[in-house]
Amino acid sequence: MANLTSAINVNVDTQIKEEATTILKDLGLNMSTFINMALVQVVKRNGVPFEVVNPKPSKDLLEALKEVDEMINNPEKYPRYNNWEDLKESLLSDD
Repeated sequence: MANLTSAINVNVDTQIKEEATTILKDLGLNMSTFINMALVQVVKRNGVPFEVVNPKPSKDLLEALKEVDEMINNPEKYPRYNNWEDLKESLLSDD
């Protein structure tokens, strides 16, 4: 049985293609080989062979962002220091 191949034409952002080509070359692969590998994995796994998600910020990050927002919007509530010595003195004080 002959091994038949089909061509695929894909539009890709030029910079992404250049960066991916460089990385693949460092790995000893070319774009065609990588795409074939990826498609074989799609078939074997019956799905995309990597996680495809919209990243969600963690609870800790959301809390930190809220705290920063509070500091920006209410700077009078938070002390300011003009130099390292003043900050260090404040941190080491018992107040």
